[in-house]
Amino acid sequence: MRKLFFVAGLAVVIASGACAKDIRTVSVTTDPQMHCANCEKKIKNFFRFEKGIKKIETSVTEQRVTITYDADKTSEDKIIDSFSKIDYHAEKKENASGQESAK
Repeated sequence: MRKLFFVAGLAVVIASGACAKDIRTVSVTTDPQMHCANCEKKIKNFFRFEKGIKKIETSVTEQRVTITYDADKTSEDKIIDSFSKIDYHAEKKENASGQESAK
């Protein structure tokens, strides 16, 4: 009986490891710049249904769009290129220390 529980537990651990996702985050700034709630809404509504997008945060005051995504389903380059579909140009935003945002 112990062997059965051990094998079942081991199978669960292996299965959960195989399902681990590569979740990453990218922060970008847009051109034209966001200046109102409608700009934020336009970006959020567009990316809400894009494949692999997990979370979208926008900040008009910081001129930042932060997108959390599943790297197994999409890439940073695809996300940045997708902004052109809604007439924006996006560039990866650097953090305060002058380095690019962490993945």
